[in-house]
Amino acid sequence: MNPVKVPDTEDFRRSVDAALTERGFDDSLWMETTVDDAGEAMAHRAIEETVDLVVVAGGDGTVRVVCAELARSGIPVAVLPAGTGNLLARNLGISLDLDLALTELLDGSEQRIDSVLVEGDQLTTDRFVVMAGLGLDAAIIADAPDELKKRVGWAAYVVSTLKNLNHPFVRVEITVDDQPPVRRRARTVVIGNVGTLQANIPLLPDASPDDGRIDAVVLAPRRISHWPRLALGLVIKSLREQHVERFTGHRIQVRAETTVRRQLDGDTISDGRALTAEVDPSALIVRVP
Repeated sequence: MNPVKVPDTEDFRRSVDAALTERGFDDSLWMETTVDDAGEAMAHRAIEETVDLVVVAGGDGTVRVVCAELARSGIPVAVLPAGTGNLLARNLGISLDLDLALTELLDGSEQRIDSVLVEGDQLTTDRFVVMAGLGLDAAIIADAPDELKKRVGWAAYVVSTLKNLNHPFVRVEITVDDQPPVRRRARTVVIGNVGTLQANIPLLPDASPDDGRIDAVVLAPRRISHWPRLALGLVIKSLREQHVERFTGHRIQVRAETTVRRQLDGDTISDGRALTAEVDPSALIVRVP
């Protein structure tokens, strides 16, 4: 549990323990994330204890770290959405109400989904389950203040988006599997294991967490005036999308000409010039409604 994200931790503990006991789960082990550890040591402890189920309550960052450690462990994960974006929960059809989500997941079923291995300059090998990106999307995440997120939720990202609409272009080289590289001028490049953003915006409409592939999208509006058409094209199929290009494969490498901001599952990471993502099919077991 990320205690910063859960309003009343004691009440939350009682609710979760009661629900687990009712379904035959005994001896629950509670662990809280810290400023210095977003869940890595806690997930390791769960593996060492050979637990039957991990319930993770937190934002996308906490969920990413825990799921990264539990990949290939065979231990199922129940994701309780307690953050701002909650993108994995949204894409798995999990309710954003904590109490309802707990019931849905404990009474639900197990599903195997893909995990994505990621590497890059100034970045140790890691994993993500939602999206990684460089350029504008990382700037939006970095410039959404925590206090504003607490007050207005994911709408804070809308404010940050408006602030960054004129984010500079970056020249990138994109290589999909063994295909020849392509070069583009982009505002942002996003690689996704899932495709839907907040407000049900289908950024990567063909992406699925269990298809053994990853998808990438390049957004390249030339001027601020192009953004409204681009945004409408994402949500209205009848409108032809302009300044949008998509790729699909098992391994996608993006190299930027200059150093840019980067993000993994909604958390900013060190600036750099490259991201290489490779799908690890069916690596993670999750509970779904």
